[in-house]
Amino acid sequence: MERAVQYERMFVSPGRSLPSQPARPASRGPVDRRALDALARQVRPTSWHGTRLLPAIAALTGLLPDGGLRRGTTIVVTGGSGGSGGDARGDLALALALAAAPSAAGHWCAAIGLPDLGGAAVRDLGVALGRLVLVPRPGPAWPDVVAVAVEGIEVVVVRPPFPPRPGVARRLVARAREHGTVLVVLPGHGGWPEGGDLRLSVAAARWEGAGDGHLKGRRMTVVASGRRAASRTRRCELWLPSPTGSVEPAGEGARGAGTGAPSAPPPPDPGDAPC
Repeated sequence: MERAVQYERMFVSPGRSLPSQPARPASRGPVDRRALDALARQVRPTSWHGTRLLPAIAALTGLLPDGGLRRGTTIVVTGGSGGSGGDARGDLALALALAAAPSAAGHWCAAIGLPDLGGAAVRDLGVALGRLVLVPRPGPAWPDVVAVAVEGIEVVVVRPPFPPRPGVARRLVARAREHGTVLVVLPGHGGWPEGGDLRLSVAAARWEGAGDGHLKGRRMTVVASGRRAASRTRRCELWLPSPTGSVEPAGEGARGAGTGAPSAPPPPDPGDAPC
C-alpha cells in the first residue's frame, strides 16, 4: 500500500513539480493576467470549425460518445469514495489523461488550480509537458483566468479553488462552447453547479498487488453519462495507471497488470453499455 500512496502523492506532493516550462505564466504570487492573455493569443488556433473532434487515447475512446473530445463541450470528472486527498479517488489522473492525446498531437492544454502536479506521473499518462500551460494557484480570480485560457487553449483542466456561483459556471461553460475549447472540470470540495455535457465518474478504484508488496497498477471502473449524444450510460474498466504508468483497458482480453487474479469490478447496471 505504501507504493500506492507514493504514486498518488506524485500528483500532490509539495516536493515535486513539473520540469521547467516555457509556458508557465503563474507562480505563487498573483496571476499575471496580461501574460496569460498574451499566451492565449499566441497559441490560439486560427480556425477549429473544420475539426470538431480532438483526439483521445485509445483506452478512453469507449467513454466518449464521438470517440474523441468534441470541441466546445464541458466534461465533469468526479472521483470514487474513499481515499485521503491527492489522487486517491482517481479523478485527477483521469482528467489529465483526457489531455494526453491532444497535447501529443500538438494542441495546447492547461492545468489550472492544480498546484503540485508530479512531472513523472503526468508524463507517464502521455501528456506532452511542452504543450501544457500551468496556472497552479489562480486565487480568487480563478474565473477570470479560466475565461482567458479558454479563448486560446484547446483543453483546459480546472479545479476551482473556491466554490463557483451558478452564474459564473454558466458563463465559463458558454465561453468554452463559443471558442471550441474542451473544459474539463474537477469539482473538488466546492462542487460544480452546472451539469456537464459529459460526466465521467470513478465508480470504483483499487490498487492491485498492494498487499504483497508488488504494486501492479490501479484498476478502476469509470462510468460515463451526460446529455444528448452522451445520454446512454457507458462503463469501462481501466488500468490507470498500468505498470508503465500509462492508461490501458482492463476488460476481458485486455493486457492486465499482472498474472494474479484481478479484483472483481462492481456489477454493471443493466442499462449500462460496455465500452
